[in-house]
Amino acid sequence: MSKKILTGLYILTGLMLANSGFNKFFHYMPLPQMSEELTKAFGSIMSVKWILPLTGIVEIIGGVLLVFPKSRALGAIVLLPVLVGIVCHHLAYDAVGGMVAYILFAVVVWAIVTNADKYKPMIK
Repeated sequence: MSKKILTGLYILTGLMLANSGFNKFFHYMPLPQMSEELTKAFGSIMSVKWILPLTGIVEIIGGVLLVFPKSRALGAIVLLPVLVGIVCHHLAYDAVGGMVAYILFAVVVWAIVTNADKYKPMIK
């Protein structure tokens, strides 16, 4: 039963991150209310034109890879740097509002831990 729950979590996490990546290109989800400090930080991120498209592409590719069991280990490694950035952003600006990001980060870290044997050839 726990394997089915984990598979469901991996699929939901992958789809949520792929959805977030597509939103960076098509802007179909509204932005939440932000404080002045958060608006300034987001504005400076937006001033670098290549950051959001790159993050969106990584989220789409990593999210799709995370959905399928054979590519889950690769998807988790691809998504880890993006999720580290998202978690750090939320810890710095909006610690309470980052609960979803913390859960997604935990799921991806769990995917890395459960697939640790697949990474051993990279370390040798």
